[in-house]
Amino acid sequence: MQSFGVALHTDKYQINMMYAHWVNGTHNQKVVFEAFFRKLPFGNGYAVSAGLERIVSYIKNLRFEESDLKYLSEQEENYDPKFLEELRQLRFKGSLYSVKEGTVVFPNEPLIRVEGRVMEAQLVETALLNYMNYQTLIATKASRIKNVAGNDVLMEFGTRRAQEADAALWGTRAAYLAGFDATSNMLAGKMFGIPTKGTHAHSWVQSFESEEEAFERFAAALPGQVTLLVDTYDTLKSGVPNAIKVGKRLEKQGKKLTAVRLDSGDLTYLSCKTREMLDKAGMTDVQIVASNDLDEHTIMNLKVQGARVNSWGVGTQLITAADQPTLGGVYKLVAREGADGEYQPTIKISGNPEKVTTPGIKDMYRLIDPETGKAIADYMCFPHETTVEKGAPLHLFHPSHTYLSKHLENYQAKSLLVPVFVDGELIYELPTLQEIRNYHREQLKLFWPEYLRMLNPEHYRLHISEEMWETKTKLMKAYLKK
Repeated sequence: MQSFGVALHTDKYQINMMYAHWVNGTHNQKVVFEAFFRKLPFGNGYAVSAGLERIVSYIKNLRFEESDLKYLSEQEENYDPKFLEELRQLRFKGSLYSVKEGTVVFPNEPLIRVEGRVMEAQLVETALLNYMNYQTLIATKASRIKNVAGNDVLMEFGTRRAQEADAALWGTRAAYLAGFDATSNMLAGKMFGIPTKGTHAHSWVQSFESEEEAFERFAAALPGQVTLLVDTYDTLKSGVPNAIKVGKRLEKQGKKLTAVRLDSGDLTYLSCKTREMLDKAGMTDVQIVASNDLDEHTIMNLKVQGARVNSWGVGTQLITAADQPTLGGVYKLVAREGADGEYQPTIKISGNPEKVTTPGIKDMYRLIDPETGKAIADYMCFPHETTVEKGAPLHLFHPSHTYLSKHLENYQAKSLLVPVFVDGELIYELPTLQEIRNYHREQLKLFWPEYLRMLNPEHYRLHISEEMWETKTKLMKAYLKK
């Protein structure tokens, strides 16, 4: 099959806008875009940023191949050959700022900021949103499941149900950085260094004359890591007793049965009875693994019901984000180069108040209480405002309900946006996946439990500076008068 570059991983209207800018001579205009989402997924109290590693790879390899240019030359728009020559020379020479992967983030916060020529900044929109939206969604779902599962082992089992190979691979990575412990996907294990785990299918048991023989043969083949699937016929009358028999034989050989896996039925009842049978047989250290269309809601209910499960295999509900299949992140123009060469803030106004954008280039900070070490709020301001960096007193107010305000004097401010590309050069050293995973754990410690709980979480505040609020109000009034 023919291989393809990444430049055409975009929507046609991006190419058409780039062409229109080129025709009008505005293609070298400097602009600033921001990528963010407006609403938290799953009714959660926070989201987990992910996707930066793939975005970095995309930007580094962004160029139009000869086959791309040939394809564009055949489009009905009949693009000028000189425009195609412009595309042949195109490389990303702008700057990109981003929150780190694993950062706990909230609505209307810029997760990515792109500064550069409109030709480049417009082209990258589709791919950046594609990578950011999916991986942030899966990482958030995985973090929710981890919060419910606690110290139990979590295994990602979703490859067969994912929306194609890319979703399986990068969804697995997003799940791991947000707290999962292992995956069944061997390619993801190889690519990202994620631990892999697996047992056997029901077909293995069915391919032998008896369940006991199937277990015996499997244990003989893989004696170092024996986990047996016990629900092919009858979990309590057949599966668990046969697993115990094989486990006893392994003990005589100086080996052991590691775990049994339940994949159907009443998991609370079956896990409790299985635990009783294993303990009675002296196999108190044999673990119980559960799977079968699990998500954070099911796991929470099973734990409340007293299920005796040590490890959870989560597949379809995680990798497809079944209860909310999209994050809904957007990419909006917030500033453009004026006649004087300076950036001018821009705004998008909508009949839906939540869709009105906040204008201007933004710096973003997390305000921390130095006494508790917990986050107070997030704060956005213009780069020239140095109040936060100096630790000066802040007036925090709700941007929609300004009477809700707070005077803050004692705080620490941590900048959330880090430079990744500057003038086309990659200056950010990508962390390892394990470092991202550790960073996410530390991020969660910044927040009180009420912000992290799965049901009815407390609303975490995002504040903007008074100057930014006044600029937004001024632009809204100016455009609404026209």
